[in-house]
Amino acid sequence: MFAYIKGEIIDISEDNLTLEANQIGYNIRISTGTAGLLPSIGEEVKIYTYTYVREDAFLLYGFLTKDDLDIFRRLITVNGIGPKGGLAILSVMTADDLRFAILSGDAKAIAKAPGIGVKTAERVILDLRDKISLAESLEKSFGSNENYSGQAVGSQKAAKTRNEAVEALSALGYSPSEALKAVKKVEITQDMDTEEVLKQALRKMNV
Repeated sequence: MFAYIKGEIIDISEDNLTLEANQIGYNIRISTGTAGLLPSIGEEVKIYTYTYVREDAFLLYGFLTKDDLDIFRRLITVNGIGPKGGLAILSVMTADDLRFAILSGDAKAIAKAPGIGVKTAERVILDLRDKISLAESLEKSFGSNENYSGQAVGSQKAAKTRNEAVEALSALGYSPSEALKAVKKVEITQDMDTEEVLKQALRKMNV
């Protein structure tokens, strides 16, 4: 029903945001991760929303990015993962971490979420693995043309180099999540080749 709501923050708790827009106050369920990233009370914020309707409730779930909303929508398609479970998972890991946990089959990481057991985490991996690709995960994680620090990398060559470095680390036996985190820490310039990015990423892993 609502694509997003933009308004003033009235109150924040670890699982709820009260947002005022056009003199209407909205109670929006949020993850603890989202709560920690919100600006201060009184400031304006844009929240992407998912509307959940059942016989006894009409609930809004909110996210700071479309990416978070997208992964939430995928999560709640899994049998046994309702909106509450989806928020619980996104409270202990980012959308990036979740995608790479799914790709690497890391059920233990997903099972760290409150109320999510290992069997449920394994079901998440089984149901969503074919719906998430490494290429998509890299694109979502890095953005179309930004590096870890948010500075533009400026060319398709840099993006290709970055992706090749992640794939090379994965081929060396590192999990996709570990590879992604290491490459994210490297400030990639247009004159760097895959070997140089790989060397720097390996050094980051050993710090």
